[in-house]
Amino acid sequence: MLLKQFTEPVDIVRFHGLCKALFLATLFSIMKARHFIRKIVWGVFAVTIILAALSGSIMSQVAQPKCKIISAQGKIEIREYAPLIVAEVEVSGERGKAINDGFRLIAGYIFGGNVATNKIAMTAPVIQQRSEKIAMTAPVKQQADGGVWKVRFVMPDSYSLNTLPKPNDDRVKLIPVPSKRFVVIRFSGSQTDRNVKPHEKKLLEYVKEQKLMTVGEPIFAFYNPPWTLPFLKHNEVMIELN
Repeated sequence: MLLKQFTEPVDIVRFHGLCKALFLATLFSIMKARHFIRKIVWGVFAVTIILAALSGSIMSQVAQPKCKIISAQGKIEIREYAPLIVAEVEVSGERGKAINDGFRLIAGYIFGGNVATNKIAMTAPVIQQRSEKIAMTAPVKQQADGGVWKVRFVMPDSYSLNTLPKPNDDRVKLIPVPSKRFVVIRFSGSQTDRNVKPHEKKLLEYVKEQKLMTVGEPIFAFYNPPWTLPFLKHNEVMIELN
């Protein structure tokens, strides 16, 4: 009886101690597991970011138009481009929507939408320019929703007009472009008007300061796929020189 009275409280204390130890051990394990899971999540996130950056960089390493830099001042250059051929469509609407619609039409052509069902190598950049044509329904001003835009892909220089397959879609035109000079400003970031417009303004100010004679509307050139991280993107505004 005395032994029982003595051992029961001891057992209870030991049991409580054991429970406390098990609880702390479980809590520690959970905390370690959460820390480990957090590390895994951050690791996956970091790898995703790196892969996105690399894929954007790799995707932008496709063939680009040949040019010679005549002069440079900061991020502004005067370049002379060799003759080339472009696949061009005209689409109407707001600039962002227009380039997406135009991209889809020309991508259809280069990915096999032609009479020979040939795939044509991807090039950079995708080029966009406001059309100088005025719609018949709006003889004084362009459409209120953004006007008409020309969207172009430069064809690989291994092709000529005779060897390029004819597009299945009549909206896609193959156009030879002679050698030309452009004044160009390069910048990174998104392809939104909020980012593009300030650089267009800066380039126009440079043109005015340098008293350069220009031809036509500014051209917007985008070298990277949409998933490229903004700070890694290569964008340009170009204006043809007379």
